[in-house]
Amino acid sequence: MPISANNTNRKSWIEVPVDSDFPIQNIPFGVFITKDDVITIGTRIGDCAIDMGALQQLNYFEGIELTDDMFMQDTLNDFISDGKKTWRLVRNRLAELFDATNPKLRDNKEHREIVIFDVKDIEMQLPVLIGDFTDFYSSLENATNIGKIINNPEKALPLNWFHMPVGYHGRSSTIIPSGIPINRPMVQTLPIGETTPVFGPSRMVDFELETAFITTDANIMGENIPISEVEDYIFGMVLMNDWSARDIQKWESLSFGPFLGKNFATSISSWIVTMDALEPFRAKGPKQDPSPLPYLQQKGKNNFDINLEIAIKTEDATTTTISKTNFKYIYWSMIQQLAHHTSNGCRVNSGDLMGSGTISGHTPDSFGSLLELTSGGKAPIQLNNNTERNFLKDGDTVIMKGFSKNNGVRIGFGELSTKLLPPFVRK
Repeated sequence: MPISANNTNRKSWIEVPVDSDFPIQNIPFGVFITKDDVITIGTRIGDCAIDMGALQQLNYFEGIELTDDMFMQDTLNDFISDGKKTWRLVRNRLAELFDATNPKLRDNKEHREIVIFDVKDIEMQLPVLIGDFTDFYSSLENATNIGKIINNPEKALPLNWFHMPVGYHGRSSTIIPSGIPINRPMVQTLPIGETTPVFGPSRMVDFELETAFITTDANIMGENIPISEVEDYIFGMVLMNDWSARDIQKWESLSFGPFLGKNFATSISSWIVTMDALEPFRAKGPKQDPSPLPYLQQKGKNNFDINLEIAIKTEDATTTTISKTNFKYIYWSMIQQLAHHTSNGCRVNSGDLMGSGTISGHTPDSFGSLLELTSGGKAPIQLNNNTERNFLKDGDTVIMKGFSKNNGVRIGFGELSTKLLPPFVRK
């Protein structure tokens, strides 16, 4: 089935600002609360949020097989479970409906007032009910940088890193959408030079610039997914900040992997950009040497050209862009990650979230965490208000952005913005 929604010549009768992340060629999916306190599934064009629940009630999806309440739910899980054919049919229909040449909704003022909202008048929600969350470690540059800082600089990477996309299972209960603040975690750490740990606020709170993909129901328990079929089970992508408390992470990782240093908060952007929308931005990934085992061998362009950037906004409203990189540099692709994830028969469900791991580029101005940007906290970065950061201070807001652009079309994710507050104190 062709992806007619990607037509680069298509214009919308909804005004789209210059350099908007959300032209009619994007059509992402999300969940929001309207100004009338109705929760609905929707999409976005320009600065307009579109109530797909209302569209369904008004019969604008006629001819597409959907359950009666498909878009009147508080998560996208059921829609994602319907599979790739349904995703494409719905996205194509939305592109057709909002095409500048289509008068059906454009000229129906009563319906427009029911369906369309200014994004300033809605409240975005977590788009899916996330049952399971896995975070990979798939950027060669990031893994090398971290290995040099934490381990032996001469042996930064373990042998297994070049043979499989390693990851860890995270905590889904603390995944939040953009705009929700987090608290500095209280943690147990081992001060430098001491042999007895102490308990108190983390002094090394850090961000991690990542993307993540969201799956549909992929397999039954015990079944693996061949790499040639994996793409059919990836719905779309979001930006992700997998927060880290580096001091507790260092202390607890002496005996095991990530735990309290990672599970206190993970932020994701609110709109899911579909893989169909990103199709024009495919890119060749890095050469993999040694060649992976057969179950991980891939053909063609399996990475995506997505520009990524990080900024810190301080309490005086000063914003400083501190890093820019690109998703195309990721060593292990999303299809390799999912093929490996299911290779042992692990079940993957609709709404599962799979993080890329921190994405870093080749140069110091393209690193994806403060741990890397400050060489483990030893070389603080300068902000535009003449303050410095080794790690984040209370009141700092971390802003992440991502977009792809070619042939005059820009497809983006919007902002992922999260403010760090002082530790939570129970009254």
